[in-house]
Amino acid sequence: MKKLIFIFCLLFTTVFIAQNSNKDLFESANLNYKNGAYQKAIDLYLQIEKTQQVSSDLYYNIANSYYKLNNVANTIYYYEKALKLDPLNDDAANNLEFAKRMTIDNIEVLPKTFLQKFEANYIQKLSYNQWAILAVILSFLAATLFLLFYFSSISGKKRIYFLTSILSFFLLIIAVFTSFNQYQKAINTKTGIIFAPEVSVNNAPTSNSEEVFVLHEGTKINILDTVDNWKKIKLADGKIGWILADKLKEL
Repeated sequence: MKKLIFIFCLLFTTVFIAQNSNKDLFESANLNYKNGAYQKAIDLYLQIEKTQQVSSDLYYNIANSYYKLNNVANTIYYYEKALKLDPLNDDAANNLEFAKRMTIDNIEVLPKTFLQKFEANYIQKLSYNQWAILAVILSFLAATLFLLFYFSSISGKKRIYFLTSILSFFLLIIAVFTSFNQYQKAINTKTGIIFAPEVSVNNAPTSNSEEVFVLHEGTKINILDTVDNWKKIKLADGKIGWILADKLKEL
């Protein structure tokens, strides 16, 4: 028992020290950014990233620093990572649109159906973790309203509590389903950013296959498959091809 307590205290102390250390690094990096020492700021931010204590704000600041250095690929890469953790990060979303203007490739997105637009504009505004948190909140709300309905002696209030508890349970089911659906998409959908200044996209995963088009750094792609050191990719306009894996960085 004493050993378990010792291990727990040691882990708690280690986490506490690491958090304080990262806080100091973050503040120091922010100061360097304000002073125009963007590469120094990036180096400090990346030290925090290595500890796995990441956040949308951390990735946002890294992207801002790379933007100041005109590093297209890393700028877009880290704005995308910031939005992946927090789709509601409006600053990252707005800056990403500016960063995309730095790219060479002009890829037209395929028209979306009504359901696809609804999903993009509403469902995907929250990550699966945020939907899960919403589901937990709704479960407590539904349970509380049902208890109020059960113990209330006034018929008017009982009716209100009953209807709102049913509504809360209904919303809870939607939130749980959406969270699961978003999670499945997150683990099954792979995306990446092109990091090579220029890369040939071939029609097969071999070096002697035919080149079908060319991409440049900063372009976002969907990863469909992997064969040896080749990645099968798909663009937003529907084009498909194969590129060498070391030419991109997965999100």
